[in-house]
Amino acid sequence: MSGVWIIAARRSPVMPRGGAFAELAPHELAAPVIAAVLADAGLAADAVDELILSNALGAGGNPARLAALAAGLPDRVGGLSIDRQCAGGLDAIRLAAAMVAAGQAEVVLAGGAESYSRRPLRLAQMPGLDPQPYDAPPFTPWPDRDPDMTQAAADLAARLGISRARQEAWATRSHRLALAADQPEIVGLAGQGRDGFARALSPRLLARAPVLTGDITSATTAVAADASAFVLVTTASRAAKAGRAARILAARTLGSRPDAPGLSPVPAIHAALSDAGLQPAGLERIEMMEAYAVQALACLDACALSEDRVNLKGGALARGHPIGASGAILAARLFHDLEAGPGLAAIAAAGGVGAALILQGRA
Repeated sequence: MSGVWIIAARRSPVMPRGGAFAELAPHELAAPVIAAVLADAGLAADAVDELILSNALGAGGNPARLAALAAGLPDRVGGLSIDRQCAGGLDAIRLAAAMVAAGQAEVVLAGGAESYSRRPLRLAQMPGLDPQPYDAPPFTPWPDRDPDMTQAAADLAARLGISRARQEAWATRSHRLALAADQPEIVGLAGQGRDGFARALSPRLLARAPVLTGDITSATTAVAADASAFVLVTTASRAAKAGRAARILAARTLGSRPDAPGLSPVPAIHAALSDAGLQPAGLERIEMMEAYAVQALACLDACALSEDRVNLKGGALARGHPIGASGAILAARLFHDLEAGPGLAAIAAAGGVGAALILQGRA
């Protein structure tokens, strides 16, 4: 990865399901962000070799192709759609970096787009039975090792002794920082210029938040949301001519215990740090996914990551969780806040999959 760089990164605002983006399909969320990334990089659409898009909730097909065409990319850009659930946005960047490193492309757009609002209804068919609706597919072949994500978060909190109070304190911090933050990476869309969910969390409001299970409440769980995010991955020679740029030091995606998905980023983080020759204390900034407050806290504890460098402009608890786009949102946030040091983005996915990306800022 030593010669692979990101020279532009943008995202849409994140809007809760059924909100301001409820009428936008994934390619409509993606196209304006792609245009902004190209403008930031000073590149025309015909410079793009490939577009890789993560999408977890769509109806199949090839949403990357739709996004490429909607954004005015050349017909030769076929578009590659991937689904690794929440990890897909970082995986798209990792695959783009591998293409550039292998000399198969010079300019690759990578990220994700997700519309929780527009996701199709799902029906499972079995011989002799009426179709049955379902919300999520299985993530393992074994029902006893395929927990509901919220129940898995509650089990993690109980096993590690991460209290509801500590989770609520983290959620309060996330919202407070998000409300105060500038968001230079955002592309205005549908009249929205900021994330739409952040609010001041008071002790009274936290006490009234519905309990989902165990010590997990609605306030310590990221809401379902709509958004898109993309980065432009390219060569060192092109990066040398760019303004802002960050070198990709390492990118890892690894599986771990499927029945403990909240801890799945830990092996990927350790592997990425090892690949980059770094210790946790050497990280300048960290963007850690907050699908649940307990998941973020457990990963920080397990990897000895300093909380005072994590999610300094708020996290997904204050934004929302547009599944396939969430990893790319972390990368876009990290890119815009890095100065001359290294930074980490990490995310967990259902089924026990974790992804980590380490960037090195250029002063």
